[in-house]
Amino acid sequence: MQKIFLSICLLCLSMAATAQTLTSPDKNLSFSFELQNGVPYYQLSYKNKPVIKSSRLGMELVNNPSLLDGFTVTKTEQKTVNETWEPVLGEQKTIRNNYNELLVTLTQKGQKERFIRLRFRVFNDGLGFRYEFPKQKELNYFIIKEERTEFALAGDHKIFWMPGDYDTNEYTYTTSKVSEIPSLQQKATIRISAQTPIPNPSVQTPSMMKSADGLYINIHEAALINYPAMHLNVDAKNLKMSVHLTPDAVGNKGYIQTESTSPWRTIVVSDKAANILTSKLILNLNEPTQYQDVSWIKPVKYIGVWWEYFIAGKSTWAYSTETNTKLTDDFSKYTPNGRHGANTENVKRHIDFAAEHGFDAVLVEGWNIGWEDWFGNWKEEVFDFVTPYPDFHVKELQAYAASKGVRLMMHHETSSSATNYERRLDKAFQFMVDNGYNAVKTGYVGPIIPRGEHHDGQWMVNHYLHVAKTAAESKIMVNSHEAVRPTGLNRTFPNWIAQESARGTEFEAMGGLAPEHTTILPFTRLMGGPMDFTPGIFQTDLATYGTGHGNRVNTTLVKQLAYYVTMYSPLQMAADLPENYLKFPDAFQFIKDVALDWDDTYVLEAEPGDYITTARKAKGKNEWYVGGITDENKRTATISFSFLPKGKDYVATIYADGPDATYDKKPQSYTVRKVKVNSKSILKQGLASGGGIAVSVKEGKASDLKGLKKL
Repeated sequence: MQKIFLSICLLCLSMAATAQTLTSPDKNLSFSFELQNGVPYYQLSYKNKPVIKSSRLGMELVNNPSLLDGFTVTKTEQKTVNETWEPVLGEQKTIRNNYNELLVTLTQKGQKERFIRLRFRVFNDGLGFRYEFPKQKELNYFIIKEERTEFALAGDHKIFWMPGDYDTNEYTYTTSKVSEIPSLQQKATIRISAQTPIPNPSVQTPSMMKSADGLYINIHEAALINYPAMHLNVDAKNLKMSVHLTPDAVGNKGYIQTESTSPWRTIVVSDKAANILTSKLILNLNEPTQYQDVSWIKPVKYIGVWWEYFIAGKSTWAYSTETNTKLTDDFSKYTPNGRHGANTENVKRHIDFAAEHGFDAVLVEGWNIGWEDWFGNWKEEVFDFVTPYPDFHVKELQAYAASKGVRLMMHHETSSSATNYERRLDKAFQFMVDNGYNAVKTGYVGPIIPRGEHHDGQWMVNHYLHVAKTAAESKIMVNSHEAVRPTGLNRTFPNWIAQESARGTEFEAMGGLAPEHTTILPFTRLMGGPMDFTPGIFQTDLATYGTGHGNRVNTTLVKQLAYYVTMYSPLQMAADLPENYLKFPDAFQFIKDVALDWDDTYVLEAEPGDYITTARKAKGKNEWYVGGITDENKRTATISFSFLPKGKDYVATIYADGPDATYDKKPQSYTVRKVKVNSKSILKQGLASGGGIAVSVKEGKASDLKGLKKL
């Protein structure tokens, strides 16, 4: 018996000796890696609380011995990095990149010394890890059958989720326990125009969770390049998640040639919800940009010929009444439908408004031929991206916009025919350069061509990057809609200025968004990068437009103002009709004033699904802006102005919900008042149901401060 006990002890010592451990720079996070019978496992804890229990790593390959087991550790390396860098555009002027790293070389002795590397980085705000495939004789080309990365959860967490789907990110969010996902998945998989739901229980990333003992956990990925997007299978019984990669048309998950790497798998964790929102882990795991000149990449505040298409059929993208058109047709011979929104007169009206109120650009959708029968036909050559409709005069509008100091923003709806878009891309971008456009909104509505591919597959991931890189050659900024969700690549490709990739404002006209939706998005979709949410809707009761439109925007007017601060993007639209802003000039002033690029960001209070209050300092200016939002519940926001420089008074303009305001009955009830504030000031302000608060803080002259009441 004594010999058996001694043997077990020696075995335990041997296994312990192979375990590799790592802590975060602040010592709050503890990570360990080990082989168990040749299989790699990792685990993570935060302040001695388990975050991820022992979880398996590995890759299953097609027609090739898998990278799952039979490993030995042949080399380990550790290092520490503590540096700062400056994003081209961002929520902070300077970002600290501080982590401890472990690089493990794993060799399969039974596969002719074939080897891979696992790189782990532990930051103060979480863990990032990836697979690396060095160039070697025994591993040149391979096909991924599935990545077998696991995330074994430490409890039945509260989770904010949408169903796993290869083609859309535009579901609503469901809040439940992890164990409840299978029973709720069918209900959560609502009908969307292009979708391919994963049949087994699964969720999309970023996946936001809260444990019973108060940990906030976010799982996502960083630097998605030449690889399919990741979803998470859900084992509700064992409380385990595992990677589910998006397949291609023949069912394979990825085609890899060494030397290469996978994207980073990211786990952001804290015991404070606000720290999830301020995490820069995903950005830090992306490579610095190689662009030599970034002076042309600027924040953009814009209006557009857009919202009018969604409300009561006021306008149409299509020019004619035809239902079967081709790019070779002479559209001047077709009968106009009389409601085409992208006409010269209407665009000039928007240019005038933009110039008068200080906007940078005007987006025009529906300017180019092809909209008559584009939707639902799965056609390849729907648009050519260079031929305008007869009533849209390109040169005239270019000259008119330039004379007003305004840019026109291009729109390229690809109808998800990525092959057609790539064939025409160079010509389309040259057309933009020749006609004064420096930014494009791309769209990918519908099932993908090449047929059988998916929005989130490796082929399309490479397509989106190809568009961004090609655009950069012409100094064009890109705002992509219906694309794969972002993973921090706006650091590497800063002209990829924003994305939609979630359920945005347009859905307010198609059934509405729940009041909690925008208190969840910053914890989920926005973890990967800025979103073109298109806020600023002042006329929230869409029934006022007549023709039976009964939908409404489920916010107060002031909550729409707050979005410009809580929903970060260097690309922000004032999405409503120009005439609606003229009815509320004092509220509109906040949209005109609010900055788009920031020196600092302070999340003052937050709880996913409930509320967020954020303050930001405008880049290079002594101006600060605060936005606070709530869900369907009234609440009192507490705003400390401790972020202001000490010893000085400032003028604060407070835009608040009226005392009788609610999102569904009196959304346009609001108040505006000016007060004097300093770093010691604290504001307690009531937020209506579905409401918000917005505050601008500026330096003032003595005459501006005189007579103002101190907060």
